[in-house]
Amino acid sequence: MSDKNSLFKWYVVRAVSGQENKIKTYIENEITRVGMDSFIEQILVPSEKVLQIRNGKKVTKDKTYFPGYIMINANLTGEVPHIIKSVTNVIGFLGETKGGDPIPLRQSEVNRMLGKVDELSLQEESDIIIPFIHGENVKVIDGPFNGFDGTIEKINEEKRKLEVMVKIFGRKTPLELSYMQVEKL
Repeated sequence: MSDKNSLFKWYVVRAVSGQENKIKTYIENEITRVGMDSFIEQILVPSEKVLQIRNGKKVTKDKTYFPGYIMINANLTGEVPHIIKSVTNVIGFLGETKGGDPIPLRQSEVNRMLGKVDELSLQEESDIIIPFIHGENVKVIDGPFNGFDGTIEKINEEKRKLEVMVKIFGRKTPLELSYMQVEKL
């Protein structure tokens, strides 16, 4: 008996873009329904959390890395590929030839894709690199001074704030803004 892991390989399922998480759930439910759980190790939608400011509030949104693709670590024997392909909004497997078997990802591709995900989960908010430098020109993108351009005078790493010198009515005025409220020009 060969070890279980050699039978499990990573495959990429093509799906309708924007529906990845929903489709992932459909696949999981369908596999469970037909009692084939032992053939599926893991289903992943590689994504990262992106901070955005909406109406002055910080919102975390999941941004999918590879829209339209779902990674599946599975032992695709017998009916398993057919069951996955029959799920609503699944287009098929990446790399499969007409009537042929789905082609697994190479380990290096898997590492690259999973590595990217791990790397991001390790990078907690606390050690985000300061994306700005003293003297840099920035544009205010949030708050009452939205649309104004200014120059970074000070960077407060602990508070994650910037002091930006903005010209308002011909006079230079310092504003304290968070990293999220400005973008590089």
